[in-house]
Amino acid sequence: MGRTEVFTAAPSPESQGIPSRAIGNFLRRVDSERICMHGFLLVRHNRIAAEGYWDPWTAERKHRMYSVSKSFVALAVGLMIDEGRLALDDRVAEYFPDKVPENLHPWLSASTVRDLLTMSTPHSRNSYTRNDPDWVRTFFDLTPSHPPGSIFAYDTAATVVLTAVVERLSGMPFLDYMRPRFLDRIGFSDDAWCIRTPEGVSWGGSGVICTLRDMARVALACLNGGLWGDERVLPEGYVRAATAGQIDNAIRGSSGYGYQIWREKENGFSFRGMGSQYAICFPDRAFLFACIADTQGAPAGSAIPTVMREELLPHLSDAPLPENPDSQAELSDRIGRLKVLPVPGRRGAAAASAVNGAWYELGDNPMGITRMRLSFADDQGAWEYTNDQGDNVLRFGIGRIVSGTFPQRNYFGEQIGVVPGVEYECQASAAWIDEQTLNMEVLITDIYLGRLMISFAFKGEEIGIFMAKQAEWFLDEYTGFAGGRRI
Repeated sequence: MGRTEVFTAAPSPESQGIPSRAIGNFLRRVDSERICMHGFLLVRHNRIAAEGYWDPWTAERKHRMYSVSKSFVALAVGLMIDEGRLALDDRVAEYFPDKVPENLHPWLSASTVRDLLTMSTPHSRNSYTRNDPDWVRTFFDLTPSHPPGSIFAYDTAATVVLTAVVERLSGMPFLDYMRPRFLDRIGFSDDAWCIRTPEGVSWGGSGVICTLRDMARVALACLNGGLWGDERVLPEGYVRAATAGQIDNAIRGSSGYGYQIWREKENGFSFRGMGSQYAICFPDRAFLFACIADTQGAPAGSAIPTVMREELLPHLSDAPLPENPDSQAELSDRIGRLKVLPVPGRRGAAAASAVNGAWYELGDNPMGITRMRLSFADDQGAWEYTNDQGDNVLRFGIGRIVSGTFPQRNYFGEQIGVVPGVEYECQASAAWIDEQTLNMEVLITDIYLGRLMISFAFKGEEIGIFMAKQAEWFLDEYTGFAGGRRI
């Protein structure tokens, strides 16, 4: 018997029972609804049926996976259980004698590995903030609200604690622990890594940085019950339990939850991360949909699974479809032209020449910006402004995207609580909405993802400004209203 071919490119989507036209319709919906996608990957019968990236994202570029990281941690726990180094009924407090308070609450004392895996901790909220120096300790310090193992309550601190357990037992970062037995055997990137918590543990709740293909490989191994081709890379029993319904969360509109893995309709399961990082698996259809994106705060933020279910899932065939060279060529062309869309609007307006290069002095405002100006040259521009950091410049495209860096330099880097003083990579665009209003969008595309939206409205010698951000723990300085006059 020959080896099972895994994660290689199929000759065509039709050979895997997916119509090229359906994939094209999916991509058209994504752009028409202005969903900020970065990449998508379709796997059917273990082979890649289609893959694409919105420029400047590529297959090789690492991407923040946010809460998809939780599913990776759950699999690390499964490997430890399979090795006999950990058990589902172990009480997690016993692994942290140096972090638990002297009078530990009985509900926290009773909390088990299973309780944390199923998000049924005794807490009703996350225990840590960005300013806490030890996130594991906060889990045991916070007064609980209900007994463990009873109610589903999404709690990222649970994953932080599980990560710390794995790293204490293994003596290494949890991704490194997983490599010899699992990650290296499925072709996971050698240079994938994880942001660290203030105390130095991998931020397994949100911090894994890897490629879309890496995420899809891990999900595919789970879809196949822990097999990679003909090799067993994960314990079968644990994977079946992790992807099954272990606790109810229907009151929240969900379909159940396993071990840090979500249940889906159609007997599926998924990895999910903030901003629309998804790996949605349908074992009954041998189908995996995976994507990376940044939809934080967008009206269509939760639209991707819906679009997938409407445009792709109903059109899957259980047998290969007839080849369709015209549709395949059209799809290939569309994938080759994918790019992040700029702000919609006009390239010019009546106010453009009048305000070009003019400085405006601003009154007191939440952003702390004292002065600013906009300068335009053809299809690009520069926003110059002064705040408590000093003088700053952000370059943007007009009707197009310009890549660069965002000028703020007081944000976190590879470890929460440590400020390296570097600027985040970004993509910026602007467009005139009417004769006096310029809208700008800045997409942060670094190891932290986010979005800043700014509206500049000119009225004679005066200016009005509104800023709003969608980002976790940064861009806080860019929220609110401001007004001023031309100098």
